[in-house]
Amino acid sequence: MEFKYKRVLITGGASGIGKIMARKVLERGCSDLVIWDIDKTGLDRAVAEMASLGGRAHGDVVDVACPDSVEGAARRVLSEVGGIDVLINNAGVVVGSYFHEHTFEQMEKSLRVNTLAPMLVSQMFLPGMMERNCGAVCNIASSAGLVSNPKMSVYAASKWAAVGWSDSLRLEMEHLGNAVSVTTVMPYYINTGMFEGVRSKRIPILEPERASERILRAVEREQKLVAFPLPYGLVRFFQGILPLPLYDWVMRHVLGIYETMDGFKGRG
Repeated sequence: MEFKYKRVLITGGASGIGKIMARKVLERGCSDLVIWDIDKTGLDRAVAEMASLGGRAHGDVVDVACPDSVEGAARRVLSEVGGIDVLINNAGVVVGSYFHEHTFEQMEKSLRVNTLAPMLVSQMFLPGMMERNCGAVCNIASSAGLVSNPKMSVYAASKWAAVGWSDSLRLEMEHLGNAVSVTTVMPYYINTGMFEGVRSKRIPILEPERASERILRAVEREQKLVAFPLPYGLVRFFQGILPLPLYDWVMRHVLGIYETMDGFKGRG
């Protein structure tokens, strides 16, 4: 799947890796770039920056956790742009607290944004892709969709669900003989501010520019499951062969994963 001459939609595209990917797909020659974000100020700034690159950039303030907001924005895209060829579900939120400290509102928002929103947005544009028998859906989950972690219980739950749904969607397209590709991405922490305060002893925190490029290349190559820097298969292999106490010991004392959220602050 090439980005050249394609219509691309990125949720959460006003900041972080969403904004970087927006720039990169324009550099790759996409015909229309659509950015959805809940932050109007950041969205206006991002669209202006993208327009300065010579591309056709469209922006819309959308709350992806709200079905009415998503459906209204989708209708505008279908009317003004004509459809979407590549959908990148990138928007996400995190609450870095122990489970018992979460409010119901925090739990609900995490599940709505991280799990239900990619499903809802995909439902808006997937039928058109299937009708054309061409397109790509990229769902950016997290390594938290593979590995449990203290102070990430609800976030991990939302991402485990997103991973399961996304890969099932891939299998459905294959089962139906449809050429729409589905890529599930599970990156480690990315240095964008979303996980401000996180400390990783052994595994390096990812740089946004390189992470964004890695994701776009996965879409271009129609990769199915992408986890980095530790490969998906390696994580699943050790989860399968190691007794749980030994696996926990490695994660806690060798890789230091279980302590990464101790200093979490987030964007505030």
